[in-house]
Amino acid sequence: MSGELGQPQAGPSHAGLEFPNPERSRSGVPGGVIRRVGAQGRRSWIQKVLEQITDSPLQWVTPSEVVPVAVLAVQRYLLEDEPRDTIPKPPLYCYDVTISDGVYQEKCYLDPSLNFLVYKNILKVGIEMKICRVSCLYNEKRLGQGILCIDNVHCGDTLEAISLETPFRNSAHKEIPERPLRGGKSHYLALWNNEDPYGDIWLTNKQPEEHNFNNTKIISLSHLEMTWANRRNFPALLVRILHKSKLRYYGKPDKKMIEPYQTFLEVADSSGTVSVIMWNALCPEWYKSLRVGLVLLLQDYSVKKSYPFRMQPLPVDPQIKLISTMEICLNLRDPPTNIIIIPEKQVKPEWRLPKLNHRFITRSELDDVPENYICDVIGILIFVGRVQRSKKKENREDFWSYRWIHIADGTSEQPFIVELFSTSQPEIFENIYPSTQSMTYFVCTQLKVVRNDHQVPKLLYLTTTNESRVFITGHRGQPYTNDTKVKNFIHWIKTRTDSEEVKNTVIGGYYPYPPVPETFTKYSSSVKVESLLTAISEVRKEIEDLQYREQKRIAIQGIITVIKYIPHASATENASASETPRGANQPSTSQAARRENQSQERDNNNKRHQDDDPMSSQGFQTAYTSLSPTKKKRIVQGPNAKQVPVPQPETSAQTKGCKPDMPNIFLNRESASASAAGKGRRPISDRWESQLWKEKKFALIDHLHYSHVYPESIPRKFIFEQRKFLTEQFNSQPAKYIPPEGRPPNLDDFKSARSLGHFEVTILGLNHEIAIDVAFLPMYSPEDLRTSQIDSLLSCMNYSCVYPQATPGNDSMASPRALASDIIKAASKLDKAHIVGILDICNLGNDKVEVYLHRIYSPTNDS
Repeated sequence: MSGELGQPQAGPSHAGLEFPNPERSRSGVPGGVIRRVGAQGRRSWIQKVLEQITDSPLQWVTPSEVVPVAVLAVQRYLLEDEPRDTIPKPPLYCYDVTISDGVYQEKCYLDPSLNFLVYKNILKVGIEMKICRVSCLYNEKRLGQGILCIDNVHCGDTLEAISLETPFRNSAHKEIPERPLRGGKSHYLALWNNEDPYGDIWLTNKQPEEHNFNNTKIISLSHLEMTWANRRNFPALLVRILHKSKLRYYGKPDKKMIEPYQTFLEVADSSGTVSVIMWNALCPEWYKSLRVGLVLLLQDYSVKKSYPFRMQPLPVDPQIKLISTMEICLNLRDPPTNIIIIPEKQVKPEWRLPKLNHRFITRSELDDVPENYICDVIGILIFVGRVQRSKKKENREDFWSYRWIHIADGTSEQPFIVELFSTSQPEIFENIYPSTQSMTYFVCTQLKVVRNDHQVPKLLYLTTTNESRVFITGHRGQPYTNDTKVKNFIHWIKTRTDSEEVKNTVIGGYYPYPPVPETFTKYSSSVKVESLLTAISEVRKEIEDLQYREQKRIAIQGIITVIKYIPHASATENASASETPRGANQPSTSQAARRENQSQERDNNNKRHQDDDPMSSQGFQTAYTSLSPTKKKRIVQGPNAKQVPVPQPETSAQTKGCKPDMPNIFLNRESASASAAGKGRRPISDRWESQLWKEKKFALIDHLHYSHVYPESIPRKFIFEQRKFLTEQFNSQPAKYIPPEGRPPNLDDFKSARSLGHFEVTILGLNHEIAIDVAFLPMYSPEDLRTSQIDSLLSCMNYSCVYPQATPGNDSMASPRALASDIIKAASKLDKAHIVGILDICNLGNDKVEVYLHRIYSPTNDS
């Protein structure tokens, strides 16, 4: 038997390995056939593995030589149920991983048992990876066809650069459009959500074309509403698009739909407005070419009774009738719909098609706008948060992607706070950054007002709806440019070419929004979860279940026993401590390896409480200072560094392995006192420890360490010249490798948006058996529109601390030391007091997890 596997052909997506003909030449052979003998130059590791597996009597092999390969792509798709499956399973997403050994590229199937490596963003593009075991999955409907499967891997560090010039060994893997290796699906999905169009099946080439209406019979929507039930054939519709929804993916393993997509268009003529549903393969063909305001001629559509529970968006003109009894269906077949975009110059006044009426509001008007009001906004971006994800349903693999942004429009000192979910516009969502030029402005339509005036602080922000659209370039020619408020904003921005808003822009970081109410009673009524409180023994599982960029808020009961202040320090210290090299035992291999690491971690955690012993700290200090820099780094960032800080002495933030540059507030002035303190002497950590902790810390059965703040959670001053790098840092991990432009900078080299340092808070469970260390990031800024967490923490401690409001002419501000002193003093009143802590859990990927203390409540004083 020859030593090469080849390309399966069953179904549109099967492109794998192929048995070669030894007599055929290597060049230009479909399937990428390689000869065993006579290959020139460096030998391909991928080729040697393929030869080894085809010569093996087993279906799997352990490569005789394990050579690092580079990961070039991680692509997701839905795998259909196998014929032997009788019970439908929940959606099962599979991953194809493209690797390069420096000679060839190969697309491989990732065994589902390793999916967790993608969920946690451990297996990602740009890293070095060692494949320890491979197998071949054959297509039993074809002769000599199968795909290479990755069964066991070790994920290494990120590579500085990877060449994309290496060819595919199998030429079928580079065909366009790309097809998944397994199943009958014809396309890949976006890596982190289902709303974004991804891949080359999504066309953008539909252009307006003039139409001869002489032989075209047109029916009005109101007439169609009255007669559709008695018709078999429907005349053409001439309508304008008023709203366009984001995509909905409804694929399931037991459904044989090749492109199961759906989108809604709200269209109107002079007689009414109605919902149009575009189905399946029409979405990749038309979705990206259709925009709000276009005039369409629709032919060969179908009509059905409307879905009773769907809420249609408000009509742009209250005088136009809202038709809710029927829906227009557009399909590639049954019947095949004909869609024509009519050029605006051909639109006649006598058609009386409705104009687009926008609902722009200014920030000064927002305070008086009622809850659930739908509005449009325009402004400049002054803050763009990192991309986050939230589960659509528990125990499912589907997520929403969203980020928080601030928009200023010059009518108020306060910006719009917007919760921006993905709107199926990844080319915008993944490329927005703060405005640094006066003529760069941001438009978002169909936003819903969220407010609660009965909680303290008052809740007020905007969130996207199903019909929201985002515009950041190409404003010329858009219908909204004629709106009076848009014109006023453009006039304002032209007169403020060097505005403070543009100077003090911020990107990324942990963003604790929305704030929780001031009492636990109000908090209890505002959350929608199965269990209001999480037992401290269940926190570890909550953390382990979190996926990449997922952020979750939980409430636990406990007792605050330790508060330690970690002052702001230099970026140099932070850079040396924030790197996370991956050791051989870190959770990055297989499930078996992960379980072994978790077991070892628990054993280590059970001993971690001994680190607070002064003798242990002193002993570690001696050992630490005698080590080489490499070994120091290994100790600080070992396999358990994601949860467990190294045992440290109490005197120095530097020797404690603290990562000092941990800002999470936005200010436009530098703290001279903090800078002087950082340069003049080594920062000292202020600490309070309760008597209860001294008694119980040696008897704990588990101590969770999640108080470390990573560089990704620090908001950074935005620098336009580095926009590409900064945007990539706070976006989701891409599905395909993007070569860096030159040597990329270090994130720690960018100025933080201002920090007062942070606190490490230890919460002991009510049963005194388990404790958890969490981070508390105090925020203080007259420009910062988020909740004053300093005041909320101190008020819960029954301690009053009021800081002077900084003004442009007043640089007086509470120093970090004064802040620490006040909170430490307040904490002393908490000895043995039971509290409810609201925690934000954040998974940053690559085994980096943070837990933040968002607020504390005193259940005995809940008023």
